[in-house]
Order: sequence, then C-alpha cells, then structure tokens
Amino acid sequence: MLRYLIDPANAITTAGLICSSLSLYLALNGQIELAVAVALWAVLADHLDGVVAGRTPNRHPDMAKMGKSLDGFGDLIYGAVLPAVLILQMNSVSLLSLFIASALLLAGAIRLSYFANFGKSEDGRFFGVPLSYDIPLMAALVLIQPLVPAEAFLPMVNLMFSALAVAHVASVRVPSPNNAMYLAITVFAVGASAVLAQRGPW
Repeated sequence: MLRYLIDPANAITTAGLICSSLSLYLALNGQIELAVAVALWAVLADHLDGVVAGRTPNRHPDMAKMGKSLDGFGDLIYGAVLPAVLILQMNSVSLLSLFIASALLLAGAIRLSYFANFGKSEDGRFFGVPLSYDIPLMAALVLIQPLVPAEAFLPMVNLMFSALAVAHVASVRVPSPNNAMYLAITVFAVGASAVLAQRGPW
C-alpha cells in the first residue's frame, strides 16, 4: 500500500493529511490560531496535489486511482472534521456547537459523495460550495477577531459556518478556481498562517 505514496501528487496529499493531524492536535489543545495556521497548509497541499498530478508524465492509472481516494479522505478531514472540531473548541463544546459541527460533517460527507459519483456540472462548475472554503473562512475570521467585540465574535462564527454548511449542499454552481485564484489562495494561506503562528494561543 505504502508504495503508492511514492507518487509525487500522492506524497503531497499525504503531507496535507499530516498537517490536518497536527492541526487537530493543536485544536484539541485549545491552540486555535496555531491550529488554523497549520490547517491552511493542508489547504495548500490539496490545491497543489491536483496541479502536480496533472503535470506528472506517464502517471500510472493505479497511482491516479489511489490518489483520488486519498484526496477524498483528505478533503473530508481538513474540509469538514477540522472546522467541526474548531467550532466545538471555540464554543467550549456547547450544545449549539454540537449541532453546527454535526451539520458541517454531514454536509461535507454528502457533498463529497455527490462529487465522487457525479463530478462537476457540464460547464465545469461545482455543485455546492466546495469544502476548501471552510478553513480560509475560519482563518479570515480568526484574523479579524481582535477587531470584533468579544460578545459578537462567536455568534458571528457560528452564524457563518451554519450558513456554510447549508451552502455546501445547496443547488448553487461555483466556478472552478483559475490560476489567479490559486495564486490568491496561496498568498493568503502563506501570509495568514504566518500572522496566526505569531500570535500564539487563542
């Protein structure tokens, strides 16, 4: 099994999974800003593995098949499990956060199952908002947290992620990222992770 990880794209996906694991550890230890900073690198790995896979010459079909499954599990972890754990931790595991976390997990599983079976629309767009939006949104919210009144921050986070859970399975079409968007995501992820890592505990 492990020989499939020699493939460059699969190796990058695996690195993203390791980032997700470390992020989960940090989140469970209450280090929210560090957890989000590391999670952004899982997002970068998810974007980069597809680019590398498409540019790997003579890639064996078995490597591609393994990579597709591995990528799907990676998407579920960083795109649904991680945001759910962060929401629970930020809300001190309240009953409300349990409902929001459950909604994120359920929406993530449904969306990824739909995509695995039916793919994109005929015009190349995604059905529903991709899970890759969750961690960048969380990063943006945590970045502006010092500017938001303390009593308003968690309600804002909870409301936005409740809406995002619905958007994941909504009948909306979202364009696939182009080169400019990939560049913007990369710049934001690197910059935001550096700022968040400097801040220390949440």
